Amino acid sequence: MTADAGSQTSNTQVLVVGISTRAAAESAARAGFAVTAVDAFADVDQHPSVRAHSLGDQFSPDAAARYGRNITCAAAAYGSNFENHPSAIALLAQGRALWGNAPDAVRRVRDPKLLSDTLRRRGLAAPAVASDESQIPNPESRTEWLLKPRASGGGHRIRRWQERHEVPRRHYLQEFIEGAPASIVFVACGGAVVPIGFSRQLIGDEAFGVSGFRYCGNILTAAGEDDDLLDAARRTAAAVGEEFGLVGVNGIDLVVRDGVPYAIEVNPRWCASMELVERTYGLSVFGAHAAACRDGRLPVFDLAAARRRAIAVGKAIVFARRELTVGDVRAGLTSLVRSGDLRDIPKACTTIQAGRPICTVFAVGRRAADCRAELVRRAAAIEASLTAML
Repeated sequence: MTADAGSQTSNTQVLVVGISTRAAAESAARAGFAVTAVDAFADVDQHPSVRAHSLGDQFSPDAAARYGRNITCAAAAYGSNFENHPSAIALLAQGRALWGNAPDAVRRVRDPKLLSDTLRRRGLAAPAVASDESQIPNPESRTEWLLKPRASGGGHRIRRWQERHEVPRRHYLQEFIEGAPASIVFVACGGAVVPIGFSRQLIGDEAFGVSGFRYCGNILTAAGEDDDLLDAARRTAAAVGEEFGLVGVNGIDLVVRDGVPYAIEVNPRWCASMELVERTYGLSVFGAHAAACRDGRLPVFDLAAARRRAIAVGKAIVFARRELTVGDVRAGLTSLVRSGDLRDIPKACTTIQAGRPICTVFAVGRRAADCRAELVRRAAAIEASLTAML
């Protein structure tokens, strides 16, 4: 299989659910599926053929899965943050095909201790994990630790752990790896994987209105950047796909220290960088996801060759620095709208709380640093335009 999901896509009804479905639903619609989407936003730039439903502030995986029970479809696929709610995945799958990892596989791959132990056993890099202070190896060492919620996502509520502080319920400790954040995304089935993208992650970048460990974007690097890291990340993805029996599209968050990528966590579902893959390499990511889940087929795709033909392509999420009520975000940003580089656009008169996403902006550059610089410039232009509306 190459860039599409085959002739069986025509008129197949698919339900796509997640906090934000715009990118996945758009990919599915372009692949020929009849798509209904349920999320927290129903942005105005959803693909015109997608039937979009917004649950707004009432969104949760459980609420979305219950809402989806009333939607007729042959198959369902999920995005963030269903990986933290296997019971919602089980409910979503009732009476229809599940295009994605089953609840048991999700529980296992999202177990931070199991993931760390599995990769270390195979000679791959992963941070140490402890449930509480008593499990910390070599407590006299100078190792720093992060306190992380088990239901993690987007870097929310992650902080440095202070020694001798209690580990709250539903939290764990993970060894802090000082380094550069990155990620690899891949398609899996039958114990095999095909990598489709390698990116540098934007984390806690003040230029986009966030701090700490908050996720705010990705930059797909081109050939000549991160080539050695890609080979190491590919080995990690292959081990995860084989050990945990993953299917469809997945991603692994990494931190690169001294040239070694450490696997921080696995996202066993559609990931934010996948629309960059589709934009840059022309691969129908949802088509590949459907073929892997439905037919057990992996795409014929060579990431190394695709990188040689491309430049750096990135996306950044622009966050609200204070509460604001937006008008038409597109006003005054004609060039970004015309080029398709302004996405996830909220409805006019939407009130956005401080720390919440406003929209997404895209940019390109010869190298990752050039791409980030252009993302920063465009994010500043968006903020200036919104300020002028107030």
